[in-house]
Amino acid sequence: MQVRTSLPMEREPCVLALGNFDGVHLGHRKLLLHGFEQAVVLGVGLDVLIFEPHPLKVLFPERGVKLLSSTQERLQYMEELGVHTVYHLPFTLEMANTSPEEFVEKILLPLGVVHVVVGFNYSFGAQGKGNPELLQALGQKHGFGVSVLQAQTKDGRVISSSSIRKALQQGDIQLASSLLGHLPCLRGTVIHGEERGRALGYPTANILTSDDFLIPKRGVYAIWSLIDGRRVLGMMNIGMKPTFHEMYDTVVEVHFFDYDGNLYEKEITVFIEERLRDERKFDGVNELLKQLDKDCSTAKAVLNQTRDR
Repeated sequence: MQVRTSLPMEREPCVLALGNFDGVHLGHRKLLLHGFEQAVVLGVGLDVLIFEPHPLKVLFPERGVKLLSSTQERLQYMEELGVHTVYHLPFTLEMANTSPEEFVEKILLPLGVVHVVVGFNYSFGAQGKGNPELLQALGQKHGFGVSVLQAQTKDGRVISSSSIRKALQQGDIQLASSLLGHLPCLRGTVIHGEERGRALGYPTANILTSDDFLIPKRGVYAIWSLIDGRRVLGMMNIGMKPTFHEMYDTVVEVHFFDYDGNLYEKEITVFIEERLRDERKFDGVNELLKQLDKDCSTAKAVLNQTRDR
């Protein structure tokens, strides 16, 4: 798969999928699959256009939208789904002020689109004035087809990035996973912490995550990570260490069950299988250790059940 950060010098006929694809959830996958099928019929490649940063961060910075996935993760999923080329273009205020007609003429046509695939709620152009119906009209004018996919559902729930964010904020990993079609994850760099866990017999990797990405609800989770090509099981705490601090910034700490290597300064991805319990304050170290032992046993039981998934 190619990744390009500018428009091509010459038009290359393609089917183009438009969207933000944050999380590359089941709805996104349905859209990309439809685009791939159209590309096969038309004898061209399936390309994707995404903008960085997320348009909502430029248009509505006060909302503080948190992302589900990094660009790297989105690209990986898209490659697995058969995407030929991803155009990864900067989203600026100038781009935001482009009219729908200019967007088609200056962006889509130079990409060589013969067919475009969008979701039912896709908007484009200044003030979001462009909608799927206008895109279809502009497609007729300029000679390309447009497919509009309706909302996708799972077990009666509409699949959307916002609904997945809400599920994670509520700690509902099962719902988030079912809508994503894959496990939610956290990516970050391992940094030095207080090393209190090591003294308690539960050494932890403290993970520094980007402010751009959503962190699930505080609590304890069963997780695993790929380290040096090996699936390593563990448990993760997201919280404020209430047993030891009255006030503390939210931290992400992971205890791996079978790993004693040096992870400092390494970037790791943590895949979240299940939420085990809420964060709570304990009456001293002994009570905390008893609970950690229980958490360890519970996490291992959960992870052993999902090992072959």
